[in-house]
Amino acid sequence: MADQDARTTMEPGPTGLPSLRWDEPPEGPVLVLLDQTRLPAEEVELVCTDVPGLVGAIQTLAVRGAPLLGIAGAYGVALAAARGYDVDEAAALLAGARPTAVNLGYGVRLATGAYRAAVEKGAGPVEAGGAALAAAKELHRADAEGSARMARHGLALLDELVPGGSHRILTHCNTGRLVSGGEGTAFAVALAAHRAGNLRRLWVGETRPLLQGARLTAYEAASSGMAYSLLSDNAAGSLFAAGEVDAVLVGADRIAADGSVANKVGSYPLAVLAKYHHVPFVVVAPVTTVDLDTPNGASIEVEQRPGQEVTEFTPPQVPGAGWGAGSGLAVAPLGTQAYNPAFDVTPPELVTAIVTEEGVLSPVTGGGLRELWARSRQVTIS
Repeated sequence: MADQDARTTMEPGPTGLPSLRWDEPPEGPVLVLLDQTRLPAEEVELVCTDVPGLVGAIQTLAVRGAPLLGIAGAYGVALAAARGYDVDEAAALLAGARPTAVNLGYGVRLATGAYRAAVEKGAGPVEAGGAALAAAKELHRADAEGSARMARHGLALLDELVPGGSHRILTHCNTGRLVSGGEGTAFAVALAAHRAGNLRRLWVGETRPLLQGARLTAYEAASSGMAYSLLSDNAAGSLFAAGEVDAVLVGADRIAADGSVANKVGSYPLAVLAKYHHVPFVVVAPVTTVDLDTPNGASIEVEQRPGQEVTEFTPPQVPGAGWGAGSGLAVAPLGTQAYNPAFDVTPPELVTAIVTEEGVLSPVTGGGLRELWARSRQVTIS
């Protein structure tokens, strides 16, 4: 079950509500989300009291973004345990909520593993649930730390690829604090450049059909005082042709073993444009987004979203009207069929570098990814 507690602000920028938080009111533990479908018009907290409510929030994109989905999945397992629900059933529901986002399954497995390990050692339901919650909180903390490290590595790479500062960065979708336990992935790098005085302009692609760039990235850029401009997705080509882009920074929802990158649909065309115009195309993502069990890009399952997201437009400020709910303004004739993949896949030869919390991989190769993954495991275990 999910309930909304609206907190509206008329001032520019966020009021500081976290993207996700665990809370324990007298009536029982809950997971509280900043409802991203209502931004930027208003800040509304969505309170999830059970796993079906959280799954609904994930599927309607009230909570989204690869790292944050992993954190949400881990907390979801802890929520099921704390509320006395079947943990294995809850884990299956959560892991299947969005098939392309590998971090979601990672977070679910992490918390479930902690729960089962505690049970095997003789812990009761309360103690085992506490173990799952501790794993979720540690993942949350580690993601924030990793975000800061990605920002440092990414800024150093930017300064190497585009010497002299004054970077003009093009980004797609949303990769800031709304998708992370920290300040994000690709957006965190742009924010680091801004703080260093090296960001001349952040170009924000609107990201159709749900406008995560226009609604969310512009919202974050404005609140951070960054110099930014919004552009329609189909204007990116003219921006490259005018020589106004120094680098493209995007996130990732899954990176296959060969270096193929699944990210918000529209990323692949940007990579092609960047290659033609000799502009670096950089992916910023935590190592947990690397999926060595998926051999190549063709093996990545791409989520297909409801057609109403394309054939209708639902303003985010309409109370209770989620994206694709069938209650928006029609922008296509009745009965129009829509092709609406949530992601596309960029092959490794179009990716200049992958920036992770453990360092930068360039060129992007399967062998390099395996070495990076192995190194990250050694750091985690030690």
